[in-house]
Amino acid sequence: MAEVVLFHHALGLTPGVVGFADQLRRAGHAVHTPDLFEGRTFGSIAEGMDHVEQIGFGEVIDRGTRAVDSLPTALVYAGFSLGVLPAQKLAQTRAGARGALLYYACVPIAEFGGSWPQDVPVQVHGMDADPIFAGEGDLDAARALEKESQQAELFTYPGDQHYFADPTLPSYRPAAAALLTSRTLAFLSARS
Repeated sequence: MAEVVLFHHALGLTPGVVGFADQLRRAGHAVHTPDLFEGRTFGSIAEGMDHVEQIGFGEVIDRGTRAVDSLPTALVYAGFSLGVLPAQKLAQTRAGARGALLYYACVPIAEFGGSWPQDVPVQVHGMDADPIFAGEGDLDAARALEKESQQAELFTYPGDQHYFADPTLPSYRPAAAALLTSRTLAFLSARS
């Protein structure tokens, strides 16, 4: 069993995020789902990002950091889009990380200290024509991470959707979501 902290995207801690966590739990993993928005959810990425701009990206990351204070250090950090910020920071900087799963986003490693810990495996998942992932630099950051770390894997999927693994949203793409989930479960199984 792996112990995972899964951070939500800009829509908040939605049923789709909770459903993904439940899939991991059914596979035998312990999954924590901190609510970085204190109960608020949003109907669009734009609305969610407006909220993030009000509270600040730094506060989102700080809330993620505080959420793991009482948890053991041997964790896999996972995040969907916005949730990649605290997940990646913790995987890079908190001693004892067992791995990182970065969905729909990747931040340049220099943002959190300049290097990726060589003993922390990481997977990055995103669609190759997603205007956010491919168009705003995340794909480039993931490629750079893959070059730096022998334990980094980048998985791209054909398509242009951002939240493609969430069956509660119109952006859901079943085949890509199934492959993402399969790769996630294999990753977690190797960390059990």
